[in-house]
Amino acid sequence: MAARTPDMTEVVGRIKALREDLELSLTDMAEATGRSVEEYEAQESGKTDLSFTFLFKCAQRFGVDVIELLTGEAPHLTGYELTRQSEGLSIMRRAGFEYLHQAPLFKDKLCEPFVVTAPYSAEEQDKPIHLSAHVGQELDFIISGKMRFAYEDHIEEVGPGDTLYYNSSRGHGMIAIGGEPCVFLAVVLKPAEADSSDGAETNKRP
Repeated sequence: MAARTPDMTEVVGRIKALREDLELSLTDMAEATGRSVEEYEAQESGKTDLSFTFLFKCAQRFGVDVIELLTGEAPHLTGYELTRQSEGLSIMRRAGFEYLHQAPLFKDKLCEPFVVTAPYSAEEQDKPIHLSAHVGQELDFIISGKMRFAYEDHIEEVGPGDTLYYNSSRGHGMIAIGGEPCVFLAVVLKPAEADSSDGAETNKRP
C-alpha cells in the first residue's frame, strides 16, 4: 500500500468549518496559532502552505486529533498500529520536505512519529537555515544521507546512525547536504499539558 496524501483543499475546508461550528473568530485562531490575523487567514484559505505545527495548534484549539483535520477520520486504534515501509500519511511541507506520519490511526498519541525526507537543494547550501519552533521536545535519528542542523546559533553536521534530541521550543532547522536527500525519523514529543497560547511556530527567516 502506498502512502496516503491528504487533499489540502479538504483540510482547509475542515479547519474553516470547525472554526465556524465552534463560533471562533479569525482573531481567536490567530492567537491560538501564534500568527497575525492576515497570516492565519492566508493559511485557512489555502493561499500559503500549512506546517504541521499550524495544523497541530488548530487541532488543539478545536479539541480534535490533528489526523482528523488531515483525513476527516478520527484515530481509533488503542492497542498497536503497524505501518509498513513507505506507507503512512504523507504531509508535504516547505521546500519539498515530506513528513510521512507513521501512526495516523492510533488514538491519544503521546508523540507524533514521522519519517521525513529533506530534499537536497544547491541553492540552500550557502543561505541561513530556516528556523522554526514548537512546544515540546524532538528526537531526530538519521537513516540515510547527511544533514546540516541549526539550533539557534549552533550548527551540527550529522549522518546515518546519528541522533539529535532537543528542546523544540527554541529555534531549529535543517537542510540536506552532500548532494542527496536526507531521510530521518522524527519523533515530536508533546507535553502532557499544552496551553493553547504556547508552542506557536516562529519563523526566523521568511
